[in-house]
Amino acid sequence: MTTLLLVRHGQTVWHEGPRYAGSSDVGLTDLARAQAQQLAAWAPSAKLDAIVSSQLTRAVETARPAADACGLDLRIDARLAEVDFGVAEGRTRADMEVDMPAELAAHLADPMQRPFPGGETGLEVVGRAAAAFRDVCAAHPDGRVLVVGHSMTTRLVLCVLLGIDPTTFRTVMPYLGNGTVTTLDLADDGTAALHGYNVPLGPLPV
Repeated sequence: MTTLLLVRHGQTVWHEGPRYAGSSDVGLTDLARAQAQQLAAWAPSAKLDAIVSSQLTRAVETARPAADACGLDLRIDARLAEVDFGVAEGRTRADMEVDMPAELAAHLADPMQRPFPGGETGLEVVGRAAAAFRDVCAAHPDGRVLVVGHSMTTRLVLCVLLGIDPTTFRTVMPYLGNGTVTTLDLADDGTAALHGYNVPLGPLPV
């Protein structure tokens, strides 16, 4: 059984709106840098064996201070990246309700099989991200691994691993805060146990 400590990257410059960031490599805000330092202050107490991050800048810059604080190499795995939202990248839901309401409605109703035009299906995302989780577990059996990733990818994979219909993820797991920790035990046979979801680390450093 491997314990995965899943952390969503810090706040991005597209937080206002909010805008779909997806595969776009958007930068962090000053608040996000404080969130990264908060994670770095906490990480040494978590008894980590490894730290893995999505390749997107917002995840790497959130994870690297924690890796430095723990004296661990930061491993990058592109399979942990956020969903590619295609034409929705950089847009708000309000924008799309005006410009592309049918495409928005289809995606919201079935994110697993109805992507935004030019984007990924939830099935594709879960396939790659769950494989990354399994590889982490194989490399660190009975270990504790910090995984810095993204909101929708994390929530979809959690639903699948926990036996929850992933089309309901927005209802079952409506929000995943920036810099929060979700704790998941994952066994070799795919058995999963959720021990904490969306847990804040405490007050941000001054």
